[in-house]
Amino acid sequence: MGKPPSNGVSGAFTCAAGWSAMKPPASLAARAAELTERLRARSPRVHCITNAVAENYTANVLLAAGAVPSMTINPAEVQDFVRRADALLVNLGTLDEQRQSAIEAALGVATQTALPWVLDPVFVERSQQRLELAKRLIARGPAIIRANAAELGALMGQEVNGDSLPAFAGRHRTVVALTGVVDRVSDGASGIAVSNGHALMARVTAMGCAASALMAGYLAVAEDPLEAAAACLVQVGVAAEAAGATAHGPGSFAPAYLDALYNVTPDEILARARMD
Repeated sequence: MGKPPSNGVSGAFTCAAGWSAMKPPASLAARAAELTERLRARSPRVHCITNAVAENYTANVLLAAGAVPSMTINPAEVQDFVRRADALLVNLGTLDEQRQSAIEAALGVATQTALPWVLDPVFVERSQQRLELAKRLIARGPAIIRANAAELGALMGQEVNGDSLPAFAGRHRTVVALTGVVDRVSDGASGIAVSNGHALMARVTAMGCAASALMAGYLAVAEDPLEAAAACLVQVGVAAEAAGATAHGPGSFAPAYLDALYNVTPDEILARARMD
């Protein structure tokens, strides 16, 4: 998802043991196209506990893609919002006391109702307090963890590679979506690589946070969290490529990306998906 400067780990996956596609690439692309169409038809509501920098853009990304956002972090009312949601995002980007209380209240409801949720452990490599919280949250069973290599490495306590990624996912019984030059998704037993995206994604604030929210939307309409994560990464990657073709820089890329999310068709996803 997005093609920032190389994080130095993508090559480690090329021939890693146990890293294989869940299905043939053509079937994966067809499934991504199908789930994109289903997302638009069902318009799932995603409740987002996310960072202050990302709130507005995240809401716009969800709307453009066909989902419905709700954003409150008021601990007194967040439980009511989560009860009416189809999926939940927990993003640790700005970890103030109000958000910590909101996370606890929201996850209480999610546990009671078996609501699927996505964890985005933003900057856990930079704060011990944040890292410890993220580890406690992982123990509460997110369906998907979306992270970059630095964040995932901090959670693992070791280098991220083609062996450690599926091992971590399997140990925690979750799907890990590692985003970078090539996105890697694993549930511990199967893996999918997604190569769609554009370099300007790394130049726009909240791009990754918004993708995590959209991933929760896919989680609400898919039977398999692995497929949900991969389909989301394909949609945002294909949309980014379309936006990058007309953008002159980050300022024009951000609105063009919203337009592309809104306009991309399942047929375009089927034709342009790069998955294996």
